Amino acid sequence: MTIHLPARLDERTAAGGLSPREIVSELDRYVVGQDKAKRAVAVALRNRIRRQALPAEMAVEVTPKNILMIGPTGVGKTEIARRLAHLSGSPFLKVEASKFTEVGYVGRDVESMVRDLVSVGVDMVRREKQEEVRERAQRNVEEQLLDLLLPPPPRATEPLDAVDENRPREAFQATREKLREQLRQGALDHRQVEVEVRDRSVPSFQILSSQGVEEMDVNVKDLLPGLFGGRTRRRRLTIPEARDVLQKEEESRLVDPEEVALLAVARVQEAGIIFIDEMDKIAGREGGHGPDVSREGVQRDILPIVEGTTVSTKFGAVRTDHILFIAAGAFHVSKPSDLIPELQGRFPIRVELTPLTFEDLVRILREPKGALLAQYRALLSTEEVDLSFTDDAVEEMARFAMLVNDQTENIGARRLATILETVLEEVSFEGGSSGPRAVRIDADEVRRRLSGLVKDQDLSRFIL
Repeated sequence: MTIHLPARLDERTAAGGLSPREIVSELDRYVVGQDKAKRAVAVALRNRIRRQALPAEMAVEVTPKNILMIGPTGVGKTEIARRLAHLSGSPFLKVEASKFTEVGYVGRDVESMVRDLVSVGVDMVRREKQEEVRERAQRNVEEQLLDLLLPPPPRATEPLDAVDENRPREAFQATREKLREQLRQGALDHRQVEVEVRDRSVPSFQILSSQGVEEMDVNVKDLLPGLFGGRTRRRRLTIPEARDVLQKEEESRLVDPEEVALLAVARVQEAGIIFIDEMDKIAGREGGHGPDVSREGVQRDILPIVEGTTVSTKFGAVRTDHILFIAAGAFHVSKPSDLIPELQGRFPIRVELTPLTFEDLVRILREPKGALLAQYRALLSTEEVDLSFTDDAVEEMARFAMLVNDQTENIGARRLATILETVLEEVSFEGGSSGPRAVRIDADEVRRRLSGLVKDQDLSRFIL
């Protein structure tokens, strides 16, 4: 089979036709404020699309303008990067820089971020390919179920004339078509059939690499592919259960894993995004003791990945030259200039994110697609509880979040989830146990649930 790989990313990205202004507008649906950061990532994404329109010899020279986001936790750094990747249809991976250690120390190897990104890309391409063959797989599964419900009649051993031979065949086909109609209508869903499926219960192991224990998800099946390739087992399932199992098996059979791997590697190289969080945790020079001694070493190990190198993965060699790297950190203690100069130069775009204001917290509760208040209303509506919040209740929750952030640790918008859980604890516990009802949360109820906790500093730190 010949596999034709796209030389360029072309229209595969969903955001290919969006201008930076339109990209920012899309991000506004999910993230409140932080306009500077949104503009920076929008331009970075648009430049990636612009690069696709360049002649090949020029496109090779254009490298991504990596971004360093500077700001406290909970202000939207990760969400901006994640939504950008979703908008562009890019393979996306978030890692914490503090999880990596210098070569020679026990810990994760920095190249594992590229291997993990390729795995994300493979899953993404596989889902797309399975979607492409879904209708064909459904037709094949229907035929397989009919074969299980009505096995084909055995061929006659004695020679028959054409008329006698056609009669049982026509009767069989008529019965099969009746079963097909019943199968589509769900009239046979109570029936059970015996299905033969591949056994996927293969153990995985951790491998001891030169850098220490590295979780690489290496299976015995990967090491000894011939040992488990044909292993199957029989299961007795209802028709709907058998359809689901056979559908997955058929989709896997119709999708070429070699094509998936090649396309995934190409997409990662052209459109991958790696978000490196906690960059400030590795900012610092040699001179300390204990874990701090490897900080500069980690930076030097990350440097070639960001500069552009080739990383070996189980799906093939991957070049990192055109992967977009977005780094982030609070930089409360350290500062970006504490990074080694070479790494600083690889993140030419610096964006400072601002702490959230009271107005921002109110908007975060209400406005984004999938906002917190909408999530809780949807959850409780499943048990016929009509939950609503007054305007002053929303403002009161935002005020308490600001207060606790100021008095304890500022964790930004993440405080709102804890506040809401505390306010709605009783409602969530009761749920629909007393039947359908309407629950209206006002400012008095918010104060009743939170005032005592906020006044007691110890309780506030523990609970909120």
